[in-house]
Amino acid sequence: MNNPANYLRLGALALVWGASFLLIKIGLEALSPTQVAVARITLGAIVLLLLCALRGIRLRGAATTEARGLWRTITIAALFGNTLPWVLFGLGEQTVSSGLTGVLNATTPLWTVLFGLLFGTERSLTPVRFTGLLLGFAGVVVILAPWTASGAFGWGALACLAAAVSYGIGFVYIGRSLTDARVDGQQLPPLGVAAMQMTAATGLGLLALPVGGLQPVALDPVPLLAVAVLGIVGTGFAFALNMRIISDEGATTASTVTYLMPLVSVLLGWLVLNEQFGPRVLVGMAVVLVGVALSRQGTGSPGPGSRQAARVEATARRSDSEDPEVSTTAQCGHPSR
Repeated sequence: MNNPANYLRLGALALVWGASFLLIKIGLEALSPTQVAVARITLGAIVLLLLCALRGIRLRGAATTEARGLWRTITIAALFGNTLPWVLFGLGEQTVSSGLTGVLNATTPLWTVLFGLLFGTERSLTPVRFTGLLLGFAGVVVILAPWTASGAFGWGALACLAAAVSYGIGFVYIGRSLTDARVDGQQLPPLGVAAMQMTAATGLGLLALPVGGLQPVALDPVPLLAVAVLGIVGTGFAFALNMRIISDEGATTASTVTYLMPLVSVLLGWLVLNEQFGPRVLVGMAVVLVGVALSRQGTGSPGPGSRQAARVEATARRSDSEDPEVSTTAQCGHPSR
């Protein structure tokens, strides 16, 4: 790395985003899946709006036709990249361990490549990349083991996979529609785009509250604190940290956090919640990660000229979280974010 301090930043990012699944699991002890998602989205939006205010970045209103079109685009990105997957992860973790959720989330790059090929943002599928896709999805089958009674296959695991699929759709859409967001001929700062997307996601989340989000909240300080950390740190400040790494080192280097996150989620699930993982899940995780690595072969590293576009696309990403590699897919030639 050009800046040795970015090793620490990358490790911190992997820890924060890898821990997000643990925090969701704890938060579900007091809130419903919809409530957890809305809370983290709202807190993340507040953090990003405050960062924009501190940096003098003004968000665009919807006064003109062009601006309204941008908000529609951002709202669609927020639906598939934030609101829907975060609700689905909460639903899935009602029956699936936090560590396994982190492993299933690691399939996001595979789905993004697949949808990229279908919708034209990915134009090449070399034999190595094709092998990577096959390996990655084979690893998912090994993890779920639908042929055994003790496998992880069930509605909870399917919800987690659906969340990863949603990310894949969202990131392909972002790559096609938000890599050069402009209003009145001016390109919007990445942080501004991120704040706008999280604001739109907040609105979508509030609309979703009637579906499983109106039940009383248990006033248990530990789950409530977990959700607060998830929103403020994992959905807000972690984005700024990711942006710093992308700015210093490029999107490809920043995307290596993808390989660390499932390891963190499995380790924290075991240490904090005593979650147990058999050799099948660990082998499946290794196969998935090898598949992800192969699916990215030949994508290249973005040069200085493409980093601005990569930063714009990364803004749409979680800020969340969970998989920055996908957020820079279109620019890296790959997947998030």
